[in-house]
Amino acid sequence: MTELADSQRVVITGLGAITPLGLDVNTFYQGLLDGRNGISRVESFDTEKFTCKIGGEIKDFDATKYMDPKEARRNDRFVHFAFAATKEAVADAGLNMDEEDPDRVGVFIGSGIGGMDTIEKNCVKLIEGGPRKVSPFMIPALISNMASGVVGIELGAMGPNFSIVSACATGAHAIGESLKTLRLGEADVMIAGGSEATITSLSYAGFCSMKAMSTNNDDPEHASRPFDSNRDGFVMGEGAGVVVLETLEHAKKRGAKIHCELVGYGASCDANHITAPHPEGKGLIGAMKRALHSAQLNTDDVDYINAHGTSTPYNDKFETMAVKTLFGARAKTLPMSSTKSMTGHLLGAAGGVESVACVRMLETGTIAPTINYQTPDPDCDLDYVPNEARDAKISVAMSNSLGFGGQNASLVFKAY
Repeated sequence: MTELADSQRVVITGLGAITPLGLDVNTFYQGLLDGRNGISRVESFDTEKFTCKIGGEIKDFDATKYMDPKEARRNDRFVHFAFAATKEAVADAGLNMDEEDPDRVGVFIGSGIGGMDTIEKNCVKLIEGGPRKVSPFMIPALISNMASGVVGIELGAMGPNFSIVSACATGAHAIGESLKTLRLGEADVMIAGGSEATITSLSYAGFCSMKAMSTNNDDPEHASRPFDSNRDGFVMGEGAGVVVLETLEHAKKRGAKIHCELVGYGASCDANHITAPHPEGKGLIGAMKRALHSAQLNTDDVDYINAHGTSTPYNDKFETMAVKTLFGARAKTLPMSSTKSMTGHLLGAAGGVESVACVRMLETGTIAPTINYQTPDPDCDLDYVPNEARDAKISVAMSNSLGFGGQNASLVFKAY
């Protein structure tokens, strides 16, 4: 085992979250522990003709509480969420940009889809009023790198800055690549995560046509049920999860509060199918192996897994299979829960939000449950922490994210 210098060790000092369970980290995390459901009937558009009418919709968010009203009008909702989560994370970290070298502070905040609402609204303007009705801000508002760009501009952060796009693995990849950037000495501080705002008619039309979403519209509170035998598809959510990462050396120098260490990251591709996970979980196994190798840990060191756990028939089955293959007999006693049972699936923001959840679980020693787990599935036979939070000593937590295109990411967090 190679001992890393403080300049190569990476710690998390700030957390920010905008979720269907609440507009700050504490409300979000308490909602997880309470097993509270953030899913309800969608109100932002008329769902009458859609097979899925439910979602983890954020209904009380005001972007002007976080950014200038003029800037808010120019940017898409996914940028609003990213900016709000970043403000909380930076405040939590006590990061003062006036005291930082701006060239040493970077931003990797991704979005799986970007400004879908902007696209829809401007398509309507084009069809109804012609090209002159299309907003001059349409292009910068819809492109997925704009969350990173706006945060960089507002903070004056001039270090590495771009957007990773890997569908539902986006947020996790952004955090993992930030780990590598810090270890390589290319920055002292990285602000990373994911943001998504795709509860729109066009997004729903596409996912409904794929038959990927739950149609349990009469019972939205129980519609997202990962690993349950009666799961029938994912429920879409929206929001953002952002973390502040920095080298241990830098955090110590400025006397920062440290939440935990980020010690491992692995990425892989299923090389199998554009939407379906590998039927033997090979890609995810590879990502988890790489993450553990990066962390200089083995399977016996992991105390908890935050599952991708989308509540779709294939994902939950094959993710279970991958964990059983890698962890062997120990998989049966290893707690693994899906917080998507409460938030829905936040797509590109999922890895960021679930990283925040993992960090808080490490700090509090309480594991968030998988709610709505009622009917066991023979293909999903692990310990999913059903229905109630559980006190447990957690020193190492792993978080998995899988995206369309067969792109996988695994992160390993360690108590500091």
